[in-house]
Amino acid sequence: MEQPTETQKGASKKTRFFDLATIKRVPVAELIGFRVTEAKAGRAVATFEATTKHANPMGTLHGGILCDVADAAMGMAFASTLGEDETFTTVELKINFFRPVWNAKLTAEAQVIQRGRTLGYVECDIRDEDKKLIAKTSSTCLALNGTEGTGR
Repeated sequence: MEQPTETQKGASKKTRFFDLATIKRVPVAELIGFRVTEAKAGRAVATFEATTKHANPMGTLHGGILCDVADAAMGMAFASTLGEDETFTTVELKINFFRPVWNAKLTAEAQVIQRGRTLGYVECDIRDEDKKLIAKTSSTCLALNGTEGTGR
């Protein structure tokens, strides 16, 4: 997914230096077993190995797990566009499932498609090791300035 040039439009003029190395711990990533490997300039990549421990009662990968991985990738992509005094929250999340997964190495690639002053739209493709599209997700994120994010 290529990054459109208008991704940063509307973002705070003082863009935060976003570095994954400074993030000491992501509890949900530890719980589920995924890893965000890249997050910069409105783009993020997460990797995940689906196994039987992630299965639903039907034996396939539980859709909620895919949602978590995609939400994390999209959140990191959006977070990389935040200004110095901004935080954010997700206000909407959508996912379409295209094929079942049993055991597979998955990659979630997220891209900020539109970034306004307060709202951003992010998309994420989840693919298997053969580059087959497993799911497509999108989210709307709300940038919060200063103390707006306190207590969230």
